[in-house]
Amino acid sequence: MTNVAISARRRLGASDLTVSPVGLGCMSLAGVYGAADDAESEKLILHAIDCGVNHLDTADMYGWGHSESVVGRAIKGRRDEIVLATKFGQVRREGQGNGVDGRPEYVAQACDACLQRLGVDVIDIFYQHRVDPHVPIEETVGAMGKLVAQGKVRALGLSEARPETIRRAHAAHPIAVVQTEYSLLYRQEAEETRATTRDLGISFVAYSPLGRGFLTGALKTLDDIDGRRAQHPRFQPQNFASNRVLVERIEAQAAHKGCTAAQIALAWVLAQGEDVVAIPGTRYAARFDENLGALDVTLTSAEVAELSASIPPGAASGTRYPAGGMGAVYL
Repeated sequence: MTNVAISARRRLGASDLTVSPVGLGCMSLAGVYGAADDAESEKLILHAIDCGVNHLDTADMYGWGHSESVVGRAIKGRRDEIVLATKFGQVRREGQGNGVDGRPEYVAQACDACLQRLGVDVIDIFYQHRVDPHVPIEETVGAMGKLVAQGKVRALGLSEARPETIRRAHAAHPIAVVQTEYSLLYRQEAEETRATTRDLGISFVAYSPLGRGFLTGALKTLDDIDGRRAQHPRFQPQNFASNRVLVERIEAQAAHKGCTAAQIALAWVLAQGEDVVAIPGTRYAARFDENLGALDVTLTSAEVAELSASIPPGAASGTRYPAGGMGAVYL
């Protein structure tokens, strides 16, 4: 089993936080992609820590607190071994899509609630999960900065913010990390974002680096699609077949390389630069171990280019989110 040596860790922006290149996204631990067993989820987190993975990423909207509570129970006694990230800003609206709240007073309330569920005194990375178009980013980030001054948060992050928003936010208070969906399948907005984060010295966190499971090669027919995945356009019948053809190209290159499709796809993400880290999510130890094995896959510049050419930017069929969700990203 690959053990993530401390020397392999990557620094997050100008902060003093360093993380394993492959972390653990904890959304599925809330049952988003099918039923999750809390006890097994806690075992998975401890297994990740034992393997040297120190980057755990959750959010208050993952099961509306469920994921944070699971993570909080798991890390008791291991807190100083991890970099703990959580996100705020999405709010539940019964019978409707999620709302967004970036008001300064809500920022403070949300942080206190996250701290309580996680059972910790300080959050290492506190993200605004979605930009609130009705609140100037300077006001939201200013309130987040106060949390740093109060010792409740160590570093700030943004999720799904567009380049000009990132620049305004960073001018209001240093931003350590920006998180956006980034994979061989979906990368146009992420690469525009990365040009800005790299210019500002901000690290980039790739979520859904396996295309919500598509790039694992495990989703071969529409019968394999269930749970939250079924809502995503990439998995709709009119898009699935063409996307599956793209994935087959990655599978072929993985077979030639002697690794799995997931491993070569993650290795491609990590090869983009030392400022990039990935947080693939899973609730299965075997899948986690496979993902971590990406650290043993070394790609030449020619192989990186070949993979990039296999799925050119914009080649995937279907938007990243359903129409309602697309209105809340890259703002």
